[in-house]
Order: sequence, then structure tokens, then C-alpha cells
Amino acid sequence: MRLAAARQSAIVSRAREYGTVRVAELAVLLEVAEMTVRRDIDALVVDHILERVHGGAKLPGSLSTDEPGFERKLAREAREKEAIAQEALTLVEPGAAIGLSAGTTTWRIAKLLSTQSGLTVVTNSVQIAGVFYQQAAESQSTTQVILTGGHHTPSDALVGPIAISALHQLHLDTLFLGVHGMDDGAGFTTPNMLEAETNRSFVAAARRTVVVADHTKWGTVGVSTIARLDEASVLISDGGLSQHARGILGGQVGELRIVGGTSAGKEMN
Repeated sequence: MRLAAARQSAIVSRAREYGTVRVAELAVLLEVAEMTVRRDIDALVVDHILERVHGGAKLPGSLSTDEPGFERKLAREAREKEAIAQEALTLVEPGAAIGLSAGTTTWRIAKLLSTQSGLTVVTNSVQIAGVFYQQAAESQSTTQVILTGGHHTPSDALVGPIAISALHQLHLDTLFLGVHGMDDGAGFTTPNMLEAETNRSFVAAARRTVVVADHTKWGTVGVSTIARLDEASVLISDGGLSQHARGILGGQVGELRIVGGTSAGKEMN
């Protein structure tokens, strides 16, 4: 077991790397009880080194409008995101019209879908479109890719009136929606208001909305809500999601799927 000073130093280092830290995640990382982590966070809050948020803490000045770039987010929870993407693939039917919002988890879904043919893929992500265009240059894929126009965000999303206008004309079978955060009260959120408006148009265009969000998104609240929890037909997350979060989400989303680790499985309302 680490001494308190060493634990607190590790907590601050992780907060500087990721912006926000979660009690449950830190307990596993530091191999201590969650109560011990909470006491460490309490001490850091008293010293004005961290600020408390639901389920964890953040660096002072880490606001609900903070928006990490694509490359910074790509390395986070890579294993969990890959497991979520693999599960998402089971929801794709041949010949379907698929929506992929911007995000690093949806980017991983795109990597898996890019080897399939006969799909129609609509995205507002420059990174995701690039995955399909590269694959098309290397193979004879018949998948069609539609990239909306719009203003460019730090997460490589195209947002705003042009993107929204394009989405209003489309009808999608399934939307895979990446989110910045999910919360009981705030729902699914993003730090970018224009991206929230664009993603709401994605949701409106889709017959089924599948939210793909790893466990670190729980308790994070962006400045703008994309959708309520009960607007998700399916939510795919990973085994790191707390039992408390599972209880709330399982009672609101249409279907909760938990993948990866010893707690893998599916929970349906």
C-alpha cells in the first residue's frame, strides 16, 4: 500500500494527464479502498489542488466547456473502447444506413466497419471519413461514405448549420453516438454547443441510437446536453462502470450492454 503522500502525488499526476479522475478507477490503480481515495481527494481539495466532481475530482479550471483534442483522447481507455467497438459491430446489419458521430470510440467502430461492403455511412468526423477513404483506396469496398460539411472543432467534428441541414435530409437505421459525458440529471453531454446541436440532428435522423461510452464518461458533464438517457435505444459501456451507474442507466436506457472484464454481459430493461 502506498503512503498518503505518494498516493496523492499519483492522483494529481493522473488529473494533470486526463483532466478528471474517478474514485473507483483510482482505487483499482492504487490498490486501495475507495474510502482511502476519497480521503486523499479530500486532502487535495482542502489544499486547493483539486476540485471535487461527482464520483471523483478535477484540476481547478477544468470546465464543462473544456474540449480535449482527438489525439489526446485516442490513447485514453483504448482497451475498453476497442471492446465497446467490437460489441457495436454486432448491431450492424448488411446494407444498413449507419451514422457515426465524431469521437475516438466511433473511430474504432469505423475501423471495423471499413472492411465491410454494402453499407451507407454518414459521419461528421474528418478522422472517420479518412478511415473509409483509405480502405476504399486499398480494396473494392462498395460502402458509400457521406461526410457532412460544417465548422471544424478540436475533436475533428464538423458542426453547425451546414452539417445540421445535411442531416435533416437523411434517414439512418442506426446511429453510433460518442459522448463526452453521461449523468443522471444532465443526460448525454458535450463541451461544444454546436456539436450538441449537430448530434441532436443525428439522433433525430436515426431509427435507433446506440451510445458508445466507456466508464470514465459517467459523472462527467459537458456544457450542453445532446440527449436524455432514455433517448438511447442501446448503451454500450465497459466493465469499469460502477454498479451505482449501472443501476441508474439500466433503469433509463432501452438496453444496457456491459463488455470486457469479468463483469461482461448484457442487461436489458
